[in-house]
Amino acid sequence: MGTLVRGAIVVLGMLTMLAGLAAIVLPPSAGPAGLWTVAIGAFLVIVPLVERQRYRSEAAEKARETAGPGGGETPGGTIEPRFRPTAEVFVDPTTGHRMRVLVDPRTGERRYVAEG
Repeated sequence: MGTLVRGAIVVLGMLTMLAGLAAIVLPPSAGPAGLWTVAIGAFLVIVPLVERQRYRSEAAEKARETAGPGGGETPGGTIEPRFRPTAEVFVDPTTGHRMRVLVDPRTGERRYVAEG
């Protein structure tokens, strides 16, 4: 999710929470509807803040780097021997390549390599 989209969702969530609070305070008969509106607004604020980018290494996650292009590891590059292939495969929606998942059994860190 891009920064602009994430920011717009947070702003929409804050406005929704304010509308829910106004519904609770102003007309007392709208209390339950106002609570639901506040809950939906809070959800809209929280989700973009905890949403994670796809296909990022642990180092990129900790450094808060942006997600790179699809396709996993650089073709022809060497993968550290600590990574073991798994039975998990998927099609990268960005490139359309069939990807094999590799995992470091000690840390759980994952890498993605194009097959074929």
